[in-house]
Amino acid sequence: MNDPRGLPAAPVEHAPALPHESAELHVAGRAAYTDDVAEPLGTLHAALGLSPVAHGRLRGVDLAAVRAAPGVVDVIVAADVPGANDVGPIQRDDPILADGVVHFAGQPVFAVAATGVTSARRAARLAGYAIDPLPAILTIDEALAAASYVLPPVHVVRGDPARALAAAPHRLTGEVRSGGQDHFYLEGQVALAIPADDGGMHVLCSTQHPGEVQQMVARALGLAAHAVVVECRRMGGGFGGKETQMSLFACVAAILARRTARAVKLRLDRDDDMIATGKRHAFLHRYEVGFDDEGRVLGLDLTLASRCGFSADLSGPVNDRAVFHADNAYWLPDVAIHSFRCKTNTVSDTAFRGFGGPQGMFAIEAVLDDVARALGRDPLDVRTVNFYGTHERNVTPFGMTVEDNIAPALVAELARTSRYRERREAVRAWNRSSPVVKRGIALTPVKFGISFTATHYNQAGALLHVYSDGTVSLNHGGTEMGQGLFTKVRQVVARELGLPVERIRVSASDTSKVPNASPTAASSGSDLNGMAAQDAARKLRARIAAFVARKLDCAPQDVAFRDGFVHAGADTLPFAEVARSAYFARVPLSATGFYATPRIHYDRRTLTGRPFFYYAYGAAVSEVAIDTLTGEHRLLEVDILHDVGASLNPAIDRGQVEGGFLQGWGWLAMEELCWNDKGELATHAPSTYKIPTSRDWPARVRIAFWPEPNREQTIHRSKAVGEPPFMLALSAFHALRDAVASAADYAVAPRLDAPATDERILAAVEEVAARAAR
Repeated sequence: MNDPRGLPAAPVEHAPALPHESAELHVAGRAAYTDDVAEPLGTLHAALGLSPVAHGRLRGVDLAAVRAAPGVVDVIVAADVPGANDVGPIQRDDPILADGVVHFAGQPVFAVAATGVTSARRAARLAGYAIDPLPAILTIDEALAAASYVLPPVHVVRGDPARALAAAPHRLTGEVRSGGQDHFYLEGQVALAIPADDGGMHVLCSTQHPGEVQQMVARALGLAAHAVVVECRRMGGGFGGKETQMSLFACVAAILARRTARAVKLRLDRDDDMIATGKRHAFLHRYEVGFDDEGRVLGLDLTLASRCGFSADLSGPVNDRAVFHADNAYWLPDVAIHSFRCKTNTVSDTAFRGFGGPQGMFAIEAVLDDVARALGRDPLDVRTVNFYGTHERNVTPFGMTVEDNIAPALVAELARTSRYRERREAVRAWNRSSPVVKRGIALTPVKFGISFTATHYNQAGALLHVYSDGTVSLNHGGTEMGQGLFTKVRQVVARELGLPVERIRVSASDTSKVPNASPTAASSGSDLNGMAAQDAARKLRARIAAFVARKLDCAPQDVAFRDGFVHAGADTLPFAEVARSAYFARVPLSATGFYATPRIHYDRRTLTGRPFFYYAYGAAVSEVAIDTLTGEHRLLEVDILHDVGASLNPAIDRGQVEGGFLQGWGWLAMEELCWNDKGELATHAPSTYKIPTSRDWPARVRIAFWPEPNREQTIHRSKAVGEPPFMLALSAFHALRDAVASAADYAVAPRLDAPATDERILAAVEEVAARAAR
């Protein structure tokens, strides 16, 4: 039963806010990453030779100087790959080493193994390339003009948008662009391949998907999957950049290790990492919208064209998710969405936090902001009038019913607690008296679908051991990249077995322990692995309870596990004592767990169905200031109300909200990728590529959680929190648009692309002033 504002009557119960399981190791510098693992005696170090041109026929490579360089032990080209020269995760179109044609500047052409890191890197610079240049397509516009696509275009249509547009009282057309983004994980791409005595391979690497790396290495070596073991204890950040991208580097290390019969480590330096790995997809968004006097959308024709790079990688599902989120939280009755997956001679773009969702939301938020400014209305009012309903107006363009819509109530509550209306008037008053520094404010919602759109990935396994001293070892298919997954799943097991978390140890992700694990991505890590671990823990608990019941002559349902003890009627026994007794009684103290997400299905050919188990919601109010003489900007205040369900760990979830928002702000306001006319990436180091720092965090931030558990049966009724907060930063981008609009007294809608760098803001200020003066 909700109160009149739509808030749940009873507050949600969150799990304890425990520290990250590696927090002390992180701050003490003792957390071991792949590059910290002790190298076997005789380990070689690898480096890559990268293509100097964006597109051309590869006639050969002169490697004489490379082979003669000090310390060099081996050099490989495409012909030396013993198995399949490909790491394409879906399409077989992504070579490990270029063969016959180079497709982008920075594509790996050969690899060298040497006795030291510096020796390998210096040798890799000595090659001579024989490449006949071919015409290069570098931009989305060029790809559209040439009909150059990595995958066929996709069109989703509901109703009759052309008729709705023709009949609408008002119509607008527009175009806006969102840029790419480098993952800029603190730990770069790294793999250590150690050959086994039986011809197998043990690979330690920084990857979000050990199972895929296992398959790719096996394929490249011509081995069966069981001959390759991939292990990852932790990553220094991933953000999607280690979902598929790691496979190439692991394969190179493994091939060299097999040829030399020595361990080989390949660790990219930052420049090569940024040049040779995929980014967030840049998008071109074009629209025609018809609407009524209140700003209600009546018809929409929307084009989403993305730069995918030279191969498909994950561009299919990324662009599908952009289509799935082009509605955000809004009912679009008659709509056509056209998705173009553009093939360019640039590095293949890949997964990145949000996985296409941010780009889809970026488009519809730009549309509604333009509608509001055309009508002279508060953009929040236009957004509100377009919200999905609860029992009607509640079906997405791809046919999924929105069953858990809390967006209207959540947004109304945030508008109230943040004092949005009062602050909007205060911002306008400030702008009337301030000729140079202008302020802006905006409130935007988020509705983000949770589940892999590749339905088969929505499964997880876990392995749980109870030792005779009462301690527990946990392994699951998820990977830890700093997001706190291991901490949350550890808490789940501790809760099921009634143990302090200190008694649970989570071991490294390992393909020899949990097979066929899905990537840790799509914000699903806790949902999937938490449920799998709970399943294993409940099997063990039931087994131990049955043993105790037999021993103490009581019913199994009367046995309880709490605070490190096992309670059975009047008897209370330490869990460790029970575990030891169970061992001597030959009770099996190991169990596997499994989980498959229910209720999801969709047709890839038509992009219709129910691809998501549930939605995570949120909203943010952001206030900014810009200098109209220089274009400089600052984020002043942020209020966030986010939907995490019944949190598995409020401290970790708050960290995800903070980090996601700031990374989103970087994408929208400062992180600019620049290629020159030769297709060379110019921004390949922190000296030229600006990411947010602590100085970009606003002086005043208020974060609260929506007080309602998940309506679906997820692990402890929690909700995913990895990706949805990223899109809360759209409020800050639209606050910048609001500030720019004030430079012309809100007479025209600004034309502002993302990232809204100082240069773009200054140009937008000058442009709105010129248009208003006409």
